Amino acid sequence: MSYEEINLLLEEAGLPFAYHHFAEGESPEPPFLIFLSPGEDTFSADNIAYFSTKKLNIELYTDRKSPEVEEMVEKILKRHEIYFSKTEAYIDSEKLYEVLYEMEV
Repeated sequence: MSYEEINLLLEEAGLPFAYHHFAEGESPEPPFLIFLSPGEDTFSADNIAYFSTKKLNIELYTDRKSPEVEEMVEKILKRHEIYFSKTEAYIDSEKLYEVLYEMEV
């Protein structure tokens, strides 16, 4: 999945989003999305790389628990047939909930 395809996918959510982070002072009000590609998994054998899949993380930030927004993001991923795992954390210093969707594309 290309950077442009990821942008189109995230535009469907109708939320502000950025790659890795928003510039200092330009962070929008929650909810918003951050995405990044923390690496790749490569399948190889006999010293030959046969194919590679990119890791993709989509982070949803909200100022309160929002199952409706989470469901919207998950419906978009499912509609595009993207398998994901989901974890959640509260970032006390930011007073934000982070829902992390991890996948390979």
